[in-house]
Amino acid sequence: MNFNVYGHNKQWLIVDCGVSFDEPLTAPYLQPDVADNSKHHVVAPDPSFMSERRQDIAAMIITHAHEDHIGAVAALWPRLRCMVITTPFTAAVLQRKLAQAGLVDQVPVEIVQTGSSKTVGPFTIQWLAITHSIPEPQALLIHTPVGTVLHTADWKIDAQPISGNPFDAKPFRELGNQSLLAVVGDSTNATKSGFSISERICAEGLLSTIKACQGRVVVACFGSNIARLISLGRIAQKTGRYFACVGRSLENMVGVARETGYWPDDITVITPAHVGYLPPDEVLVVVTGSQGERRAALNRLATDSLPFFELEKGDTVIFSSIVIPGNEKLVERLVEKLNGKHVNVIQSEHSSLPIHASGHPCAEELKLMYQWTQPEIVIPVHGEPEHLAAHAALAKSVGVRKTYVGRNGDLYLLAPQPGIRRDRVNVGRIPLAQ
Repeated sequence: MNFNVYGHNKQWLIVDCGVSFDEPLTAPYLQPDVADNSKHHVVAPDPSFMSERRQDIAAMIITHAHEDHIGAVAALWPRLRCMVITTPFTAAVLQRKLAQAGLVDQVPVEIVQTGSSKTVGPFTIQWLAITHSIPEPQALLIHTPVGTVLHTADWKIDAQPISGNPFDAKPFRELGNQSLLAVVGDSTNATKSGFSISERICAEGLLSTIKACQGRVVVACFGSNIARLISLGRIAQKTGRYFACVGRSLENMVGVARETGYWPDDITVITPAHVGYLPPDEVLVVVTGSQGERRAALNRLATDSLPFFELEKGDTVIFSSIVIPGNEKLVERLVEKLNGKHVNVIQSEHSSLPIHASGHPCAEELKLMYQWTQPEIVIPVHGEPEHLAAHAALAKSVGVRKTYVGRNGDLYLLAPQPGIRRDRVNVGRIPLAQ
């Protein structure tokens, strides 16, 4: 769950405000043996440091509409009371969340376009197009009088995305000719060698896998991956199956994609209530719950508590996802339940075909980013300690002179004298009502 803060000249810029699910209130790497019964369904960062300084907040920027970047805005905004800036698709997702919280007319949301610039307080921000697994992902170039920082947010190099334009390296190469003070970057796949695969390659693997299936096909994936949903809609067309989505986050995302023009008009999504009346071999259903979440659609299917249909012997469940570190036991229990129903289970880790594509950069992509941008400093974020350390080592291997690896609550000084001060901010996690 992301909550990043940049400070300059007595003002603050918040970048992203997200949640996590089924988590304890202590970070797993600090207390790895936390019992499952201590977990909370929805967890957010404690915003106290910023709420105590809310009169000095210049703005909050949301880089994209994944839950770990946008999910806490409605819950935490009453404590922050600041302007929110984002792009059209992300704003549409946010407005639905604000409406559910009764805040739609209270939160000032300003919409900007990719490639635009805006000055808020002492910060001038440029929005740079990147590729990820959701429409309109943005990197931020944050200019101040004492230096410029590239905040990558979530990204990958994808030359063949299903949704949006291919990755364009030109803006990042141009940064190499400027004096870039620092890159604050995504570490999720820093421990993985090579390059991430394209969404189009993933779509081809899913098509081959689903073609060979008998009975119903149920695919579990991250609910906000619009590109994956479009791919599965196309696959349903090619394999003669009706296409349905089960799970609130999936239904909301398809609705927003329609509103903003990202959903193809020729892909029909049937209502889940019709699935149970159709021949099994004519059904392809996408569900939430790829991480074993107890309240999600896939776990309810595994326990025969979903009202629309039941899984039967010979049906296939495909995990078009990876297991996020910390969720291994939850997923293992879910797979055991599915196996107990004599359902065929295909997990991406065990598939001979590519049925999942990460939205994050692997080692060679990170190296390219630093060869292009030539920053003075690299600060790895968005990962557990092993990912941050691997990211720093990659940056050093291509000539970055300074890397700072810290943890939540550390204060990074970028100018005029770079350094890191440990545990300068009290941080934590808070449960959200759901």
